Parts: sequence; structure tokens; C-alpha cells
Amino acid sequence: MNRLSITMRVSLMAAMLAVLAGIYGCAGTGGSIADSGIQPTSDTSGNESDARARARIHTELAAGYFDLGNMGVALEEVTVAQQADASYPPIYNVAALIYAALKDDRRAEENFNRALRLSPGDADINNNYGNYLCQRKREAEGIKYLLVAVQNPLYQTPERSLVNAGVCARRKGDDAAAMEFFQRAVTLRPNQPQALYQLAELSFMANNFAAAQGYLRRLAQVAPGTADVLWLGLRVERKLGNTLAEASYAQQLRKNFPDSKEAAALQAGRY
Repeated sequence: MNRLSITMRVSLMAAMLAVLAGIYGCAGTGGSIADSGIQPTSDTSGNESDARARARIHTELAAGYFDLGNMGVALEEVTVAQQADASYPPIYNVAALIYAALKDDRRAEENFNRALRLSPGDADINNNYGNYLCQRKREAEGIKYLLVAVQNPLYQTPERSLVNAGVCARRKGDDAAAMEFFQRAVTLRPNQPQALYQLAELSFMANNFAAAQGYLRRLAQVAPGTADVLWLGLRVERKLGNTLAEASYAQQLRKNFPDSKEAAALQAGRY
């Protein structure tokens, strides 16, 4: 929901590339498309070496191109970053995500493992690897790495890893553990939208309709109603006998998401 639009991200990247052209204009990068580079996102005037700065910058470029879906250029930037400083752990974190998206699990695993050898406690790496394992139906392993991320006191978004752990626990059928992870997430960040939705859905499944209603009301204050949120809200209010609230959800669903599977279920009366 908070991701930049592609147009905005392209404009930002173009601006940053232009800035770095002046900083590294005299330093060759082996003919990469990003020879002009990217402006650092933090101050590099301290103890960071030139090689580490270049590795970080090209890793950020790789991540940016990955976010835009340009995997070929993203891998080029990974190579440039690695040539600059092969001991920089985030290089391999980004490379692993790229290979995972390309369904090259062997290279994804190799890069995650190399990143963790270089920085075993890195929260972002542990989060990404844990999420990767969960998506490959290796839930027990994945949750272990996600919780390593949560335990890092310097991690700025531990609720993200707790949400991932909750989704992972649900995939293996452990709704009780999932509920605990989501509740921990909203304890850390009360307006965490994914956790609120998951808690509402789990409460609905447990026939705790009042709790589900409460979570959905909190969710409505921080995020727009998507088709799945409106459909869940409709069914919750139906169970509680609140016909006016149910009708309101139904109207929003038909109006805003007429072609969704949720609207089709409503039309067919499949509650």
C-alpha cells in the first residue's frame, strides 16, 4: 500500500543516477548500465571505504531495478557491487531475492547462505530467508529465521517478521501460533494492517465475531477496504445480525470490486 508508483520510482532513480555521475565520474565500473551510479542514501564521509561505498550504492541500484522488475539490469548491478567489495552482505541478500523471483532456487539458497555467513544476525537477511523458506513449504525452518530477525534489537520493523511468521504458521495449519504472532505484531505496531486483517479472519473462523468486528474497525482506520476485507466484514456483520452494516459492506463490494471473486460469491449467496 505504501510502495512508490513506478513512474515516481523511475524519476527518483534517474535523479540519483545523475547525482552520482558527478561523484564517481572518473571511476570505471566495467561498462554497466549504471556507470553513472546512484546517490548514497546515507552519509559516506565517515569510515566507509570507497570500495564499500561503491558496493552499497550498486546494491541499492540492484534493489531498485529488482523492484521495477528489471531482473537483468539488477543482476548486472549485483555483479558490479560484488566486484567493488565482495564482503558486503546485502549484495547477496538482494541477489537471493532476484534469483528467488526468477525461480532459481539453487542460486537463491547459495546467496542467502553467503549473506548469512557474512552477517548471521542481520535482521533483513533473516527475514527474507525465512519468508523464502516459508514460501517453499519449509515452514518450521522459515519461522526460525524470522524469529532471529525479531530478536535483533536494532531491527526497526520486527512486526513485519512477526506477520510473516504468522502467515507461515497458518500455512502449516497452526492457527494458535499464527494468532500469537499477529497479536505480538499489533502490540509492537497497533495499526499494522496485515496483522489486523489476519486477526480478524482468524477470529471469524473461531466464531469470535465481536473480536473480528473490532479488528476490522481498527483496520478501516488505517487502510482502504479491499475486496477481501469487505467480504470478511460483510460476513462478520451477517453473523452478528447487523443488517445495515452488512448491506453497507455489500454495496461497497459491488460498487468498488464488481469483478472480484468476492462479489461473485456475494451474488451467488456463498457466504
